[in-house]
Parts: sequence; C-alpha cells; structure tokens
Amino acid sequence: MIAYAGIDLGGTKSEAQLFDANWQLIERQRVATPDTYEDLVTTVAEQVKWSIDKAGHSIPVGIGAPGMIDAQGNAFTANLPAKGKPLSSDIATEAGHPITYVNDCRALALSEAAFGVGQGHGTVMSLIIGTGVGGGVAYDGHLRPGPSSCGGEFGHMAASAEAVQSNGLKLHQCGCGRVGCAETYIAGPGLVRMARELTGLELTTQEIGHSKDQSGPSQDIWRVWIEVTTDLVLSLIQSVDPDIIVLGGGLSKIPDVSTDISKRLAEKQISGFSLPIIIVAAGGDASGARGAALAAAQEAGHV
Repeated sequence: MIAYAGIDLGGTKSEAQLFDANWQLIERQRVATPDTYEDLVTTVAEQVKWSIDKAGHSIPVGIGAPGMIDAQGNAFTANLPAKGKPLSSDIATEAGHPITYVNDCRALALSEAAFGVGQGHGTVMSLIIGTGVGGGVAYDGHLRPGPSSCGGEFGHMAASAEAVQSNGLKLHQCGCGRVGCAETYIAGPGLVRMARELTGLELTTQEIGHSKDQSGPSQDIWRVWIEVTTDLVLSLIQSVDPDIIVLGGGLSKIPDVSTDISKRLAEKQISGFSLPIIIVAAGGDASGARGAALAAAQEAGHV
C-alpha cells in the first residue's frame, strides 16, 4: 500500500517515487524537466496527480528541488526556469493537492538522518558538491526551517581568503550575485576552472579525480581544491558542530574524497579537539525523493 510520495525535481529530470508505510520504494516515474515555467508547473503537477492516483487516496507529497522559496513565496533558483515565480503554490493549485516543498540538499540530510548513514546521530549535516554547493542540517531526524530560509546555502559562504590568495586563485562572481563564494571554487565547474587557472589545462572533474593521487598536474589541482574545501568544512564544524557530515553530489563520487577531506581537516583542526565523521551518502538517487516525502509526512503529522 502506497503511503508517501516524493518528487526529486532537478535541472534535467523530475522523478516521482512512491513509498509504502515502511519506506520501501514501490514505484517510480521519471520525466524530462521542461525548459519553460508553464510546462514545468504542469509536468510536476501531473506527477503529483499520478502519485495520488496510484495510492488511491490522499497521501503526503513532498518535492525536493534546487534553490529556495523566498518570503513572498517565489522561487530563487538557477537550475529551473522558475526564478521569481510562485512555483510551489502554482504546482499545488494545478495538482489540486497540497505539497511540501523543500530544498533538495536539505531533503538529502533528512533522508540520510532517518534512513542512511546518519541513523543514530543527533545532528546530521549534508554537504552536496556537484554543479553547485549546498547542504542542510537535520536535528534529531527533523529539519528546522529558520526565518530566512537560507540555512544550508553553504556554497554562498565566502571562500577562505588565505586559500585563495596563497594559491594564486582569482575572484569570480557567483550566480547569487556576490563575488568569491566557495561554490565558485569547489563546485564541479569551479574545479574545472581552477585547473585551467593553475595549469592552463582543460581537464574534467573525472580526469582530475582519477589521477589526483599520481604525480602531475591533477595532484596539484586536487591539493588546492582540498585546501579551499576543508576551510569551508572547518567553518561549518565550528558553527554547527555536527555529529556527521554526509557528502553528496557528483564530486562525492571521486575516489577517497571523504578520506582526503578528513585527513586535511585533522591537520587544520585546533590541537586537542576532535572532528565529526565525514562520509559519502548511502541513499544515492533515492535520497532526495525519500527525504522530501519524509518532510511531507512529518508536516502532515503522519510520523
């Protein structure tokens, strides 16, 4: 029996996943993400309707998507054709059913806290490093939205001035409008640009990742990337002090990335103080949708 639905809405695909009362995946539906706002609303609303039809009755439906919803209810996102539009309310209106809309990085933190590597930990932080950088924090298995809705926008924290300057990196404008955000260095496009600035070579993130432990340009590039990344992570630790940091996104698939980050963090941490566990997310493609579904179930008082 279908009890919950989650939709993982991304820049290229939108996937609806249906779960039973024990949070086992029952069925999924994947469609391409449209490139116009009107088609986007219709497509996701149709997935909400599909979820309800499959269940045969009203169930909690959560949507996990990149970006944020501002105080006026409008989307702030670079990966969907919805910036400045009331996306969540328009989807709910067209679907004729309430939805819970959460940032996809926050959804992953919640999913991993409840079902993944974060189980048994009180404060679970996610750090997603892919096309962009973001994250979230689950406290005792729940998200705690704040007044600004900006909590978790780790990629828009300033990059370490020391790491940038000492390695001869340039300042770059971020999609958020500011200059020098951590995302402009450590997200996938930032790593590619870093390689170009440091070596003059056009290297993909996969090429850098596969040869980072071999003597050569990739090793030097990876060392700088680790410097900038670990400075950000140390700031997060000193601000939130999580029990565990769960890595996700495309760059989390680079071999031994969690080990490389943990090793450099241990060297940077104040002497005599410990560090949280750094580990790659266990849920894979299911994490975002399952986390969104759980957020919806919690909002509806079902769990």
